[in-house]
Amino acid sequence: MNIKFYKYQGAGNDFVLIDNREGVVNQPDKETVAKLCDRRFGIGGDGLMLLENLDGYDFKMVYYNADGNEGSMCGNGGRCIVAFAKYLGIIYDTTNFLATDGPHHAKITDEGNWVSLQMIDVNDISKDGEAYVLNTGSPHYVKLAADLAVKDVYNEGYAIRNNATYKANGINVNFAEKTGEGYFVRTFERGVENETYACGTGVTAVALAMAKHNGQFGNISTPIRVLGGDLNIRFTNNGEKFTNIFLEGPAELVFEGEIEIA
Repeated sequence: MNIKFYKYQGAGNDFVLIDNREGVVNQPDKETVAKLCDRRFGIGGDGLMLLENLDGYDFKMVYYNADGNEGSMCGNGGRCIVAFAKYLGIIYDTTNFLATDGPHHAKITDEGNWVSLQMIDVNDISKDGEAYVLNTGSPHYVKLAADLAVKDVYNEGYAIRNNATYKANGINVNFAEKTGEGYFVRTFERGVENETYACGTGVTAVALAMAKHNGQFGNISTPIRVLGGDLNIRFTNNGEKFTNIFLEGPAELVFEGEIEIA
């Protein structure tokens, strides 16, 4: 059958989106998802999202990684699906929706291209050697790095993601370098199994980990540069818990079309 799809990107993190409020797509298999996300034989994307109806919420976000497996929370995907909901006329400038890690609140500009997405609170940040490990809706490993522009992120990230500690469940690996008031970040994402141009839960993890690293408390705003553009993370750190966490950045429709799936 032919299905209508929409391609969105947020700071270079790109996704295939489908309006599934009428249940046209029913639990797609791994092969179908992987083909849709394939950059040579499909549409191409870091993931697939289904927008579905759910009582008590504006919509439900169902997310699949590019490898075909149903994924954990995707921050930039969350921002893109908010922009998609506005495009479809489901919401205007605010929304409450459900994702795999729970409810999310978001705001979107009138123009529809800048989204502030509230992320889950974070209580625990642990250490693995010099690196920080935390969950911002997805598990993340954060390590400070020098000369990040020329770092071999694929091989170093692959090695950490597949070491004895993390291989079974996987982890996203973020390298961060201080630049001005913020950080330059590059991320190796599980599920994509490669470096991506941006990772929303990843830059959120970096901002929180660096606040802990630098002993910052109170209301904090951290600009982040990624390969695909600029993002901002603002949050509150009371010394015991990170709350009021917002991931902010662009979300844009790239193109739309139809594709045949089994």
